[in-house]
Amino acid sequence: MSFEQAPRSLLIAAIAAAIGLGFAYLAGSNSLLFEGRSAFFVCALVALGVNWLAFVPAAIFQSDRFYDSVGALTYISVIAFACFAAWPLDTRALIVAALVAIWTIRLGSFLFMRIHASGGTDRRFAKIKTNPPRFFVAWTLQSLWVIFTASAALIVITSQDTRPLGVFFWAGLVLWLIGFAFEVIADEQKRRFKADPANEGHFIKSGLWAWSQHPNYFGEITLWLGILVIAIPLLSGWSYLAIISPIFVTLLLTKVSGINLLDGIAKKRWGDDPEYREYTSKTPKLIPRPPGS
Repeated sequence: MSFEQAPRSLLIAAIAAAIGLGFAYLAGSNSLLFEGRSAFFVCALVALGVNWLAFVPAAIFQSDRFYDSVGALTYISVIAFACFAAWPLDTRALIVAALVAIWTIRLGSFLFMRIHASGGTDRRFAKIKTNPPRFFVAWTLQSLWVIFTASAALIVITSQDTRPLGVFFWAGLVLWLIGFAFEVIADEQKRRFKADPANEGHFIKSGLWAWSQHPNYFGEITLWLGILVIAIPLLSGWSYLAIISPIFVTLLLTKVSGINLLDGIAKKRWGDDPEYREYTSKTPKLIPRPPGS
């Protein structure tokens, strides 16, 4: 167990927490108040609290088994608190809360089953889970992920204003449904592919994976874009910061922990395979396109 970089790690965690809280303070400028503070800002405190509490046993047992599950719990917690603080909710807020809850429960369950199927370990944390300060940074960053990603939804739920449902609501709902369908179907297709012993050592290129190399990521980006579109009529002033939601998800999945990481692993496994090289040359990286078109 090394504490050599503890000051640096704790500084990074403090900066990340300050960014999250500062963002929530500004983006929630039009939110309803809860105990004298904007409900959005208190949601950010909830996100940090859930992850910091979960960090304690995770650090003691040097375990990352429940990291993704706590991420899902964080979404549920902030959405539930936002609903409590802003109750009674109008139709737009109720539906947005339900959409985020559905996505969270589905993805959280999927990730929980995947981590347990892999033996309860996550290679992302292999080196840092034995170093509490660095591990603490990971849990703090998960809070930031939730605050940024859920920002448009939290603005809808906690807004002081209400608007009748209109074109933005229906357009956003359609985008969410398309994105959710892509994510769920792609994840299930890949799960079944990997569960078949005949596919051991092979890569998936069927179903939606023939349309895109990362159809599940396309789905996740699209559904959060849908939530932002639903929120547009309620945005004003600093609450336009919610635009960061789909942008942040896109950058995270394409530049940080998603496509770059998976493509690097895939190239090591199949980089010399002519079939893999043909697949990657003909199949879009992210935005789907019918095969052969």
